[in-house]
Amino acid sequence: MAPKAGQGRSNERNIQPFTGTKNTVQAKSSDYTSHGVKDNDIFLLPGSDLQLLGVLIMVAAIVRLFRIYQPSSVVFDEVHFGGFASKYIKGKFFMDVHPPLAKLLITLSGWLAGFDGDFDFKDIGKDYLEPGVPYVAMRLLPALMGVMTVPTIFLTLKAAGCHTMTAAMGAGLIIFENGLLTQSRLILLDSPLMSFTAFTALAWTCFTNQHEQGPSKAFDANWWFWLVATGLGLGATVSVKWVGLFAIAWVGTLTALQLWVLLGDTKTVTPRLWFKHFFARAFCLIVIPIAFYMVLFAIHFVCLVNPGDGDGFMSSEFQATLNSKGMQDVPVDVALGSRISMRHHATQGGYLHSHNHMYPTGSKQQQITLYPHKDENNVWLLENQTQPEGLSGPIIGPKAWDAIDPVLIRDGHLLKLYHLTTDRRLHSHDVRPPVTEADWQNEVSAYGYEGFEGDANDLFRVEIVKSMSDGVEAKIRLRTIQTKFRLIHVMTGCALFSHKVKLPDWAYEQQEVTCAKQGTLPNSIWYVEQNEHPMLGTDAEKVNYRNPGFLGKFWELQKVMWKTNAGLVESHAWDSRPPSWPILRRGINFWGKDHRQIYLIGNPVIWWSSTAAIAIYFVFKGLSIIRWQRGYKDYESFEFKRFDYEIGTSVLGWAFHYFPFYLMQRQLFLHHYFPALYFAILTLCQIYDYGTNRIGVMGLRQRPAIGKAGIMAFLAMSIVAFTLYAPLSYGNPWTQEACKKVKLFDTWDWDCNTFHNNLGQYSASPPIAAAAEKTGAPAIDVGAKQAGVQQESSEPGVTPQASADISILSQEERIEYRDQDGNLLDGEQVKSLEGKVSFSTRYETRTRVVDAEGNEIGEGSAGAEGYAPPHPDVDREPETAPNGSEDDGREYPATALLKDDLKKEKSIEEDLDKKAKPAREGSEATT
Repeated sequence: MAPKAGQGRSNERNIQPFTGTKNTVQAKSSDYTSHGVKDNDIFLLPGSDLQLLGVLIMVAAIVRLFRIYQPSSVVFDEVHFGGFASKYIKGKFFMDVHPPLAKLLITLSGWLAGFDGDFDFKDIGKDYLEPGVPYVAMRLLPALMGVMTVPTIFLTLKAAGCHTMTAAMGAGLIIFENGLLTQSRLILLDSPLMSFTAFTALAWTCFTNQHEQGPSKAFDANWWFWLVATGLGLGATVSVKWVGLFAIAWVGTLTALQLWVLLGDTKTVTPRLWFKHFFARAFCLIVIPIAFYMVLFAIHFVCLVNPGDGDGFMSSEFQATLNSKGMQDVPVDVALGSRISMRHHATQGGYLHSHNHMYPTGSKQQQITLYPHKDENNVWLLENQTQPEGLSGPIIGPKAWDAIDPVLIRDGHLLKLYHLTTDRRLHSHDVRPPVTEADWQNEVSAYGYEGFEGDANDLFRVEIVKSMSDGVEAKIRLRTIQTKFRLIHVMTGCALFSHKVKLPDWAYEQQEVTCAKQGTLPNSIWYVEQNEHPMLGTDAEKVNYRNPGFLGKFWELQKVMWKTNAGLVESHAWDSRPPSWPILRRGINFWGKDHRQIYLIGNPVIWWSSTAAIAIYFVFKGLSIIRWQRGYKDYESFEFKRFDYEIGTSVLGWAFHYFPFYLMQRQLFLHHYFPALYFAILTLCQIYDYGTNRIGVMGLRQRPAIGKAGIMAFLAMSIVAFTLYAPLSYGNPWTQEACKKVKLFDTWDWDCNTFHNNLGQYSASPPIAAAAEKTGAPAIDVGAKQAGVQQESSEPGVTPQASADISILSQEERIEYRDQDGNLLDGEQVKSLEGKVSFSTRYETRTRVVDAEGNEIGEGSAGAEGYAPPHPDVDREPETAPNGSEDDGREYPATALLKDDLKKEKSIEEDLDKKAKPAREGSEATT
């Protein structure tokens, strides 16, 4: 609702309002009805508007769905969001920083098309066709939602009072915006986000129109319909990405303005009626979105009932709710002789673990690590510092307490921890750890042998942390799950400690355990999870994890999502910062293969025009404030006032979806600007409509043909620009010459050398065969077989070699620098990236085959397949998770009695490797 006309600051002059028409100042309404507002009910549109809307939807469908099957392999973040669909269908729990709505919709579309979840979407370029993945159906969901954005902006502009041609212009700009097109043709979240954002803007605009017509429309059917629709739109938007919070802030600000104006209407709005308005908005705009959001997470939990890659992020209580992760009730009292497993309170709760492998440095004694999975190598037997007395003297051996009454362990008790599978005890000494070589850190190892009684460096004192323990008894003695405690090394005073540091390959990248003299409290806290003792009978008091219930799981997951999202601060090859977005300074490289490329870049005509429209409003607002201060009565003109309020509403939406990104330290990308771009396009259309149809600048209102011609000309320029950059949106054939002509800036960093010199070369060299895509083997020219090139190698990634009758003319070694998509970097580019990105080494063998006349026949390269660019917004690997099989051909330090232990752990790791791993922490990101 537009604010009422302000009073001039000076009464000494009667300065006329600024207006481009001869309209007179209209009388003020006696209630909160806004001046000059008409009923723009979109359910009452004329048939001609509906026919035009149908044509626009058809055009949008053609543009969005054109060659949607192309490319027929995994593109960019389809690696992650397609992978989430697989996990939903398999019911495997994963952790992602985005809420579940869009992922559930994508999963539903795939499931309805027959997707069974067996395809893992693991690598960019991985073939969809041979395994029969219904990827087109899964891409259709974002594409159709992109299509629906077109009628949504048309109806929004009509609800805002714009003329039909202006609304059609807005729809056309959405249709031919290259960035929105690219993002809506793939299995990504941004198209659903844009669709729900647009719906929210439509619903709020319609509600505002109803409200501004005054008390006669308040609380009628249309009023309630659009208010409830706004709440549902807000709930859906924030359930796709937390960017939807910006839409909530936009609607919330405008709602506060409405309530403020209502409060000033003392004639028609009583205090009781004002509270009725307040509670109606509170229910629809707060309760409904929250309920919608929580219902989606309830569905999320129902779908993900099995352990998966993401459960390591969650607490033990949360994990216990997953199938096969729960445990039987265990005795609560911990006694001498108890066989226990201990979990670390922080860092995803790994288990204190040892295996029969030695440190390569330091003491070279047996390794102690933190391991995230249940395993017999996690079991420790608790011994007293002295052996118990029997009838004929001390009872010898670690199992001496099995036949005597349990002796409960209390605060301050001195213990030894005996590792049952290797017959060594937990041990520490004044030796630096192999990785964290800090003076305040000591190495922790397993030391001894069967029959050895141990030494003083095996002694640890139990120190119960009373503030973190549950219950009175748990603060006095050691109790399973309930007691949180520290283990203090008696000889050195350090505390058993672990932190987010992974050991190298020789420890299978498990997490480091040390003894810290100054360790932070959370990283030195432990608790007992499993506990058994022969003398604790079946009638002993039992304990188990408390079921957190839906609300507990919901709140814990929100905190983990927030913490993970905030931790995405590392640089990315394709990230960009907010100042570059309105001017379209840089895009994102999505995919490159077969001399084609998909690169996310916007339509420069639409992008820069919408940015200019935002700038025009800011100039207008600044001048308006100055004129108001000088005593001009511009705001007494309802057209001036409506222009300020209606355009200001759209600009406010742009500001809420743009400026908050300046406060974020995490990785950001061009597609984060898309919701702001939508509001910028709304602003552009509204300014044009006012200039040509309402205010009538330079008499344009009396010459509507000029305004329509302007729309047609602007749309024509937009379509031309769209066509020029369409090969980057669709992944179509292109030529180097055409590419270089439209590459206006060096910061538009797609590689024109990727493309052929002429289009005829695309028909001469067909795309890589599906089988080659699947195995990772490079494509071989059709004539290569006749030249004697072997193509039968079935080993993935092996370079085809020339047959024996072809001579090797020369061999050479050279260093090349390439980005993650395989594009060659020159020396200046490498120099500019130094210190900003990390370089990894990959060795490749390339074979150049020539015929007898020296003509090159074909080229192969191991590892030619692309791989997924790092992605920060998806589930990241828990710090303690192993990264590969233990038996991978690397050299390891000497071990004692290794065979059985290695076989067991190898089987565990190989089982884990069959699962799709989450992205590695801190290095993965795009949305």
